[in-house]
Order: sequence, then structure tokens, then C-alpha cells
Amino acid sequence: MGAGVVRVTLDGASRWRRRSGEYGTVAEALAAAEPGDTVALGAGVYRETIVLDKALTLRSAEGPGTVRIEPPAGSALIVLASAAVHGLLLEGQDVSAPAVVIAAGAPELTECRIVTRSSVGVEVRGEARPVVRATKVENSGGLGLRVSEAAEALVEDCEIDGTAQSGVVVRAGGALRLVRAKVRRGSGAGLVLTGEGSRVEAEGCEFTEVDGNGVQADDHATGVLTDCTVSRVTDNGLTLDGGATLRLDRCRLHDIPENAADLRGRAHLTLTDSRLRSFGRNGLSVWDTDTSVEAVGCELVDSTGDYPAVWVISGATAKLTDCRVQDVPDGLFVLDRGSTAEAAGCSFAQVRGTAVSVSAGGSVRLDRVTAQDATTGVWFRDHGSGGLLTDCEITDTATGVIVTRGADPVLRGCVLRGSAEAGAYVSAGGHGTFEECRATHGKGFGFHVIDGCPTVLTRCRAEQNARGGFEFSEPGPVVEACTSDDAKAAPSPLLSPAVTDEPPLATAVPGTSLVRARARAVVPAQPLASGLPQIAPIPDCRPAEEALADLDALVGLGTVKQEVRTLIDLISVGRRRRQAGLKAPSLRRHLVFTGSPGTGKTTVARLYGEILASLGVLQRGHLVEVSRMDLVGEHIGSTALRTAEAFDRSRGGVLFIDEAYALAPEDAGRDFGREAIDTLVKLMEDHRDEVVVIVAGYTTEMERFLAANPGVASRFSRTITFPDYTAAELLRITQTQAQEHEYAIAEPTATALLAHFATLPKGPTFGNGRTARQVFETMIENHAVRVAQLPDATTEQLQLLLPEDLP
Repeated sequence: MGAGVVRVTLDGASRWRRRSGEYGTVAEALAAAEPGDTVALGAGVYRETIVLDKALTLRSAEGPGTVRIEPPAGSALIVLASAAVHGLLLEGQDVSAPAVVIAAGAPELTECRIVTRSSVGVEVRGEARPVVRATKVENSGGLGLRVSEAAEALVEDCEIDGTAQSGVVVRAGGALRLVRAKVRRGSGAGLVLTGEGSRVEAEGCEFTEVDGNGVQADDHATGVLTDCTVSRVTDNGLTLDGGATLRLDRCRLHDIPENAADLRGRAHLTLTDSRLRSFGRNGLSVWDTDTSVEAVGCELVDSTGDYPAVWVISGATAKLTDCRVQDVPDGLFVLDRGSTAEAAGCSFAQVRGTAVSVSAGGSVRLDRVTAQDATTGVWFRDHGSGGLLTDCEITDTATGVIVTRGADPVLRGCVLRGSAEAGAYVSAGGHGTFEECRATHGKGFGFHVIDGCPTVLTRCRAEQNARGGFEFSEPGPVVEACTSDDAKAAPSPLLSPAVTDEPPLATAVPGTSLVRARARAVVPAQPLASGLPQIAPIPDCRPAEEALADLDALVGLGTVKQEVRTLIDLISVGRRRRQAGLKAPSLRRHLVFTGSPGTGKTTVARLYGEILASLGVLQRGHLVEVSRMDLVGEHIGSTALRTAEAFDRSRGGVLFIDEAYALAPEDAGRDFGREAIDTLVKLMEDHRDEVVVIVAGYTTEMERFLAANPGVASRFSRTITFPDYTAAELLRITQTQAQEHEYAIAEPTATALLAHFATLPKGPTFGNGRTARQVFETMIENHAVRVAQLPDATTEQLQLLLPEDLP
């Protein structure tokens, strides 16, 4: 077949046949073809516009790229039916007309290439429903792809490259599904959505090297981007305006000189599991009333400019959940009255300025937020600025919380640790309410209030702050039930309680200045003339002897008790040697507990922490129990973060890792458990005086865990083995359970129980103490069924467990 010749090939399914023909032009062939026919074009250049108004197939006879359609004017291809086009090179020369127009039907374009200097590379309009696959569009004169009106297009595995204007435009109610597309080297925007009813679904796409915005949406358009990348643009990564709505799932925005996302004009953006990196201005810039952003499980990291990662202003709203903000100049800034931000479970780290700033009447709600390694943790700057912080932790900052110039936040259950200047600083007319907050290990003051600010502190606690726990320069602060480790105990009251409506004043204890008591119906009178309530000393833990008595009361575990007592004796004598000016042995307090389930490992760990706290070795002695599920994440980087968070929760107490061997499986491969172990080893070294780590599990498996990292075994001082309970010990546990629940075990029942426990197999799944408890629970169920049949059961019958109640 020579160049410039086309052939009609009949469809084999046709009910009638006629002779195939050869034609000098494509138009002649198309006129002769019937719906369902195939028109095969020989290799060559065809200088005519092709109009497909029949449901037929048009293809190159000798493969993609061998046929070029190049009309001198107008469009190269116009599709008005459900036709199929394969392997054509389409070149448009008319700057006023699209190179390809698809205006009707449900056609297919496959393995085509559009090279043009037209207004639009591919125009989809009307009510067309095309599918475009494996096609490349290059347009040095205008747009790449435009979908408008009621048209709906599916574009898969395509490339839109080198456009003089925007790469993809969806407007005036058009709909586009874009799958695995690459849109690059365009001007204006990579993707534009505009007009009410316009919508886009993009999956696995790239928008890159764009001279303008990566994605631009306005005028109530909507879009969903999944697993997409926006990068190397010259303007914003995302720009939303005019009530547009956009959702991003598992997307990546990086190398952006302006804002990663800029929202205005009642637009709304939702981000899930997405990463914003290397942005020059704000990561999220949110402007105007009713404009909002919601981010869940996202990261905003590595800012290259001097702007906050999240900027909320002019009445806008931001909501962040389980997000990470790291290596940025500032974290979250909320400005102007009506502007609000919520953050839950988020972390701010390596912030060169302020992690969270609230000013000009803005408001925040922070829940379980951590801020670490920042100049200022949270700063409430002026009148009307405030919010609520609950269970937040601010660590390693110059100042943890600043409240100034009439700002009035509420902080509940927050921890301010390691501040260089002050844990909380209130000045210049600031207010603020601090409830059950703790300032610890600071180089300055724990709570520092100057200028007579009417700050309210309730049940707050200050520990190990170099300059003092509480410092008030003038009367004004209201203090209730606060404690500090540098406060002196107040003497016993000498007067009877007095009824009063006004709180009296007095001089504070050394290390503080004047404080004011909250007005109460009854104020216990103090021995001082003014009756001023004082900062009380931190109450002592219960004596170690009481916790040791609880340890001794546990059934069995003779060798375990002896090991723990030996450790306690070493620590106690070491403290006494230091007090005497002698060298104390360097003890590693971390332990390995080995043994079967139900042998009391968790209970002993809890008592061990309490004993260490009573001896002053640990601050709190609380127990944080975790397993592999709590430490190991699903993707790279999340494991180290989870492990660090668990370690932070354990500061001042015991981190108990049950079934720790699960972090080092035999067929580990690329298992993230190794990352948890490596992170744990480093944290144990960096904070060796703050946390005791106890790892527990089966004996053989724990040997594998200790060999997983060269530093693991050296971090643990000793291994304590918990033996299985004997039958007699299991009987004692059951008898204790019965006594606690006001049941009685008769002698024959005890004999039957002992025989029952003696016959139980002691395999790997044996529950030990849990088995005893389960047996007891089954006995009381059987007892209930038996006694329920008695019309008038006596008190003895309601209590007595018989042999027939055994499982």
C-alpha cells in the first residue's frame, strides 16, 4: 500500500460484504466506510482535516507514528461519533482552532501524538464521553487538554508536555478522570478547575516543571487528587479560590517557591496522608472567612523560606489531626479575630521560631500536641487571643508558653519540660489559666509571672527547675494547690478555719514573691498574719517499704522478689554513698523479664517503678505498657516517631515493652521493628536518667531480641526469669480471688482444685495466673447456675464453691 492511499477493511461481523477499496484521500475513504468498518491509513502525510461522524475505526496501517495528519488550516481531527483512533500523529497549524476536537459520542484515542501550535491541543466539549489512552500532547501555542460543558473524559497513561498555557483545563461543568498522567513544562498552571459543576478525579498523576501554579481551582469547582505529585513550579503548589473544594489523598507537594497550598474566598481543602516539603512561603496559607483546610496524617517539613508552615488569617479555619510539622521557621500562626485552628495529636519539631502563635484575637484548640526544639512553644500575643490546650507537651524550648498583653488561654494537663528561660511566662497584662500543668527540668523558672498579671494556677507542679519552681514579681496571680520541689512545707494552721469572701494577701515563701489566693467560701487560716496560701512542697511518694510489702504479698515469685530487692538495695546504698561523699556504683536500671504469660511481669514492673520513684530515682514511677503494634508504623519514618512518642510518655517512669521479641522477627527482612529497636537504644542512652525500660517475653525469643542490635544487650543490667506457677501457687491465687469477691472455697473444693491445676499442661500457651483467674470465673458461673435452682438459698450457699463448680 503506497503513501497517500487509504483502504477500507470490512468488519468481519457485518452481515453483508462488499469489495474493499483504495482512495486518494481520507475524506473519500471515510465517506465510503460504514459504521463498524476500519479505515487503515498508509504511511505518509495527509494535509486535510479528518472528520469522524461514524462509529468506525481509524488507524495507521504500519504502526504508530507512520501517519501524519497536517491540514493547512483548522483542526487536524474532529470527532463527532463513537469512533476509535489509533496511532496517528496529529499536527495543527491554526492558532485559532484546537488541533483535536471531540464534540460527541464516546470515542477512543489510543497511542496518538498531538504536536501543535494551536489554541488547544485536545478540546472535549458538548456531551462527548471520550477515552484517551497512551497519547502525548505537545502544544507550544496554547492549552494542552480542555474539557468543558457537559463533556466527561477519561484520560489514562497520557503525557501533556511543553504547553504555552495551562496543561489541563476543566471548565463550565466539564468532568475529567485523569489516571497516571504526566503534565509538565507548561505555563499558567498544571491543572485548572473552574466553574460550578466542573470536577476532576486525578490518580497517580504528576504536575511538574510548571511556570505557574501546580493546581488551580476556583468558582465552585471540585476535585480529588489521589497519589499525585506537584513539584518544581514557579508559584503555589495549590491555589484555591471562589468556593472551590479540593481533596488530596496520599499526595506529595515539594520544591515549591511560594505556598504549598494557598486558599482564599471560601475555598475548602482536605488533605489526608499527604506530604508538603521544601516550600518557600507557607505550607498552608488560609485566608478569608469560611475558608478552611483540614489535614489528617500529613507532614509539613523542610521549609526553605522564613514563613510559618501554617498561616490562618482573616477569619479562616484550619484543623490538623495527627500531623507532623518539622524543620520550619515557625509552625502554626493564627491571626485576627475569628481565625481559628485546631490541632490534635500533632507534633511540631525543629522550629526555629515559635511552634504555635496566636495573635490579634485568634483562637486555637490544641489537644495532645507536642512541641520540641523551638524558640517558643506556644505564644499568645495580645488581647482577645486565647484558646484551650489539653494534655500538650512542650519540650526543649527557650520558653514553653508565653502569655502577654491581655491574652487569656486555658492550659490543662500540659507538661513544660527542659525550657531554657521559663516553662510558662506571663507578662504585660497577660492573663491565662493553668490547671494541673507541670514544669520540669528547666534551666530557668517553672512558672514566671511578672507585672502583677492575674494568672490563675490550679494544682500545678514544678520540679527540678534551676532558678525555682514559681516566681511572681508582684501581687496578682491566683494560686491554688500548687506544689514545687523548692518550696518549704507550711507549718500546721494555728487558727480555726475562717469564712471569707475576699482572699487575704501575704508574703510568699522564699523563691516566690507575692501571690493571691482564689476566693473561696472557706479559707483555712494560716499562721502568718496575712493568711496567704503558700506554694506547697511536692508530696512524697508512699514509702518504698509499702511497695515492697505489696511485692512480697504476691504469690510465689521467690527468685524474682530477691532480684528486685537486690536492685533496690544497690540503688539505696548508692544514694547513701553519694550523700557521704563516696563514689556510687554506676547502675543500669533497665531489665529483661523472661517467662510465660500470666506470671506477674507487668505487676512487678509497676511496683518496681513505684519503688524507684519513692527512692527519688524516678520522678513519677508510672508505667507505660506498649507492644509492637504501638511502636512499629506502616511506612518509612513513622516507626521512629511512634517509638519516640511512647518513650516521651514514659519519662519519669517505666516503659514496659511486652513481647519485645516481636520487634526482631526471625525473617525480619526489611521489617520496621529493627528501626524501633535502633531508636529505642539511642533514646535509652540520651535519656538514661529519665526512663527505666523493661522488655518482656518468652526466654528463647528474648535472646533473639537482645542480639538484634549490638547496643541492646549492653543497655540492660540483668535478666529476671519468672517461673511458671506451681499447682499449689495457682490454688493460692484462686483462693485470694475468692476472698476478694466474698466467696468461700471448702476443703474438698481446694483438694479438687489442686488436682485440677496439677493436670493442666504447662505448654507455651499456658496462662499461669490468668488460668487461675479464668478457672475462678468459670467456677462462679457454674455456682450461679447451680444456686439459681435453689428456691431459698442461704448466705452460706450463696458463698460456698463446691467441687462440682470446677470447670
